Amino acid sequence: MVPAFIEWLTEGAHTRETEHSKREMRGFCCVVLWIFPIFSSTIETSERCYKVPENCQMEKNVPLCIEDRMRNCSSKGPRINDPKYFSRQISSEETVNTERGYVIHISGEALQRSSNGRGDADLIVSLLNETFFRVSSSLNTKKGKDSNKPDTILHGQTVLGVWLGKNEVQNLSQPVQLRFINTNQSKNGTCVYWHLDKNGKGTWRTDGCNTTIAREDFVCSCNHLSFFAVLINPEIPAASHIVPLNYISYIGSALSIAFTALMIAIFVCQRRKQYDHSVVIHVQLSGSLFLLHISFLCSVWFSGHRENDSVCQALGLLLHWCLLATFTWTAIEGFHLYLLVVRVFNIYIKRYLLKLSLVGWGVPTITVIICGVTKVYGKYTFYTGEENSTITPLCWISTQIVSYITVNGYLGLVMLFNMVMLGVLLVKMHKLRSQTLQIKDHQRRAWKEWVSLLGLSCVLGVPWVLAFSTHGPLSLPALYVFTILNSLQGLFIFLWFLTLMCQARKEEHSSSKGTIQVSFNSNDETVNTR
Repeated sequence: MVPAFIEWLTEGAHTRETEHSKREMRGFCCVVLWIFPIFSSTIETSERCYKVPENCQMEKNVPLCIEDRMRNCSSKGPRINDPKYFSRQISSEETVNTERGYVIHISGEALQRSSNGRGDADLIVSLLNETFFRVSSSLNTKKGKDSNKPDTILHGQTVLGVWLGKNEVQNLSQPVQLRFINTNQSKNGTCVYWHLDKNGKGTWRTDGCNTTIAREDFVCSCNHLSFFAVLINPEIPAASHIVPLNYISYIGSALSIAFTALMIAIFVCQRRKQYDHSVVIHVQLSGSLFLLHISFLCSVWFSGHRENDSVCQALGLLLHWCLLATFTWTAIEGFHLYLLVVRVFNIYIKRYLLKLSLVGWGVPTITVIICGVTKVYGKYTFYTGEENSTITPLCWISTQIVSYITVNGYLGLVMLFNMVMLGVLLVKMHKLRSQTLQIKDHQRRAWKEWVSLLGLSCVLGVPWVLAFSTHGPLSLPALYVFTILNSLQGLFIFLWFLTLMCQARKEEHSSSKGTIQVSFNSNDETVNTR
């Protein structure tokens, strides 16, 4: 009995010990299973490469964030195929089809540099949204320049980010080739890459990349890896034309400033004299041109030498206001011509000049106030789209849609109205010429009519029509003619002003009255808009 009892106690103790050991083992396993995911996550790279663009969206400088994180992330892709991400391990010189509209050829030199001679490296390709890349990050350029739309037109509206291994790849003697499948059949395109300076600001550049067309596809041969894109239809011509166009603009603007200032000074000095309404309107237009050219030169100078965004935004607002004022007074010139030539009778308007002034200066003021509240001004940059491209900065409107509506659209309406008025004037002049009885004075009259036509064409802003012809096969000649005529518009209006002054003096000393002349300053007209 006693031995049996002792055996039962021994067996019970052994059983309890075994159960206790099992409980301890189960607890240990639970702890291991709980800790292992955390431990494994610390061993594995904290971030997958395909998640980097999404994780960087909230950063102030998205391209810089992506560039830094892509070199330290895990190239393992998502379980579900991501159309914006591609990765592959490269062990030799190879041409890789990403099946996303891009074919990349990795040279042996690029592979060796990226892998430190180990022989293989991970190729990572990411398709990025073009809105991450602003031509001027400070504005965000241009509001992008701070804009809702980018300042440049990119092929496919995407940017191709390419990384190979952990090391930076640059200054290659054997370039890397990137083929952009041209699904839109665009005829003009230039390979560009996003260059980040020491301050983290970025610009599109072309140095180090050559552009060729192969089977209607764009092929970029670059001596480095970075963010790449194809710039479609560069906004300005080749670099060889930029310097001459700049000099023409600066010299023409300086001359316009001088002669419009002289015209205003003459008008003020002879203020006691009773001027025709047409002359007063000419002076108002000259004043807007004077301010326009001064603000243009200040905008160009400041945008190229300063980094103060608030000042550049203010200059952009001022330049926009002066341009709109010039367009508005140009439209007023057309309206005044309408009263003189079309309506002719019963056109008395109370406080005519005051109302014109409120429109001429008020409409631009209201427009820029609205634009200023929405923050659409900043540094705007033009690119040549060629290697070693020239950059022409300007404090201007940064949002394309605002520029299209308030500048292109407004100018189009003004030019349409003024061209109709000019056409009506030509018809009137032709009728008057056919009624002329003095044949011997026919040539003299025709000469005066042509001079009047040229002068009126200037004050009606006809040269601005060339702004709509700066695209296409004749874009370069049209750009030169446009730059010359519009930069010298102040000089032309001054010459027209002198012509009117001389005509007025002759009429004052003449006792005889001639036939009705279609002129902005004719004191013998049956029309009076005072």
